[in-house]
Amino acid sequence: MNSMWRKVKSLLLTNRGIRQTVLKNTFWLFAGNVGSKLLRAALIIYAARILGTSEYGIFSYVVSLAGFFSLFSDIGLSPLLTRESVKNKERAREYIATTLFIKLGILIATVLFTVLVAPTFVTLPQARNLIPIAAILLAFDSIRAFGFAIVRAQNRMQIEATYIILTDIFITGISIPAISLVPASATLAMTYTIGSGIGSLLLFWKLRKYFKNIISSFNKRLIGYILGSAWPFAVIALLGAFMLNIDTIILGWFRSAHEIGLYGAAQRPVQLLYVFPSLFTASLFPIISKLVQAQATPKLKKVLETAITAMMGFAIPVAIGGILLGKQIIALLFGPAYLPATPTFQLLLVTILAVIPGGIVNNSIFAYNRQRVFIVSTIAGALTNVVLDLLLIPPYGIAGSAVATIISQFIVVSYNWMQLKRINPFHILPHIPKIVTASLAMALFTSALASLHIHILINIPISIAFYLGTLFLLKERLLLSEGKAVLALIFSKGQG
Repeated sequence: MNSMWRKVKSLLLTNRGIRQTVLKNTFWLFAGNVGSKLLRAALIIYAARILGTSEYGIFSYVVSLAGFFSLFSDIGLSPLLTRESVKNKERAREYIATTLFIKLGILIATVLFTVLVAPTFVTLPQARNLIPIAAILLAFDSIRAFGFAIVRAQNRMQIEATYIILTDIFITGISIPAISLVPASATLAMTYTIGSGIGSLLLFWKLRKYFKNIISSFNKRLIGYILGSAWPFAVIALLGAFMLNIDTIILGWFRSAHEIGLYGAAQRPVQLLYVFPSLFTASLFPIISKLVQAQATPKLKKVLETAITAMMGFAIPVAIGGILLGKQIIALLFGPAYLPATPTFQLLLVTILAVIPGGIVNNSIFAYNRQRVFIVSTIAGALTNVVLDLLLIPPYGIAGSAVATIISQFIVVSYNWMQLKRINPFHILPHIPKIVTASLAMALFTSALASLHIHILINIPISIAFYLGTLFLLKERLLLSEGKAVLALIFSKGQG
């Protein structure tokens, strides 16, 4: 028993090598975020059914508004803190203190801006009344993101996992009874914010040792460097938040709260599908930063090829399977009232083919300190998104918004992909044909099961097993070799 505990502790609570550290980080981020998202999904599904499309649409609009303004409160400071703390461990406390002071100043300005300016362009009266709550929510979320940047720099994702779940336990535990008694968007917005605040305060109490002597650790000479390094990423983050939330805001100009509710329902499962790849990407970022710092280009090339291929191996079958089973997925999650969201959900699934591998590309460029590359791509993507939204939403509604999102996301990722290949010429094309072949075979199998009226909860796991079995038969070497290496790491005492 003691031997087993030592093995588990060695695998999941220490950092022993690249593969093991990535596995450990991914495990904890996956565990934390899956637990969190399941809790959040239970709340959202329950809320969508209890509140109805219009009230749920108001809530979705307010959350999008908070997400839109939250990036103004960070301007790229959190990922920059992670990167610099990894590169300069002896000066980590100076970076934490200085970055925190900058962040607090920007956060206060953002909250005031949200409360005073946002009401001027919000067209839904019910949503306008909830803007102060949205401002408080963005403050709590921004503070918690800063705390997570500190633990990621230490490769201690187990702390992040714990407090992600705790936050959502509070959000869900407070919200479900409250909206059962008072089913309104305002109730959900308030309880959502209270739970987020409790989680943020608990996290900062856990990290209190990092804030000892915070004033003496502050180094005003770092302000220029931090802002100079962060501003390109800030532009990207702001434009990224703009692209993520502008659809809902423009929908509010032209369409009803009912349609916003449908769009929110279509978005939720797709955003949930982003979770695992984003966790893998986050767990890989400190490793990529170290390899860049060590100028280990060949090793980093192999890491990129393996990671991006793995992400495509996830994205392609999920997009195809989700499109085929879209109607059943929406009906299962949200009920018959949300079935009109199905075409939009199926369209948005296409975005995972860009977003999922794009996360690794973006983090790699950032690790190389080439974040200025993002400015061109994100400006092009944001402008494309707005223009297409304005053209497509009036005649086509939420489906038009989904098409605008697809096109703009592919523009951004394609440009960034080309720029990374100039920095480090990786290649994944040799591995893609077998992934596509296995995905198409799975599509036929999934369609056959659906035609036999096999329940979706049975169809999905059987289809996953069929896809993995097909990959094995096709002998996709890169994914299989990495899978074997991870299994060997789990069941042995190797160094990873």
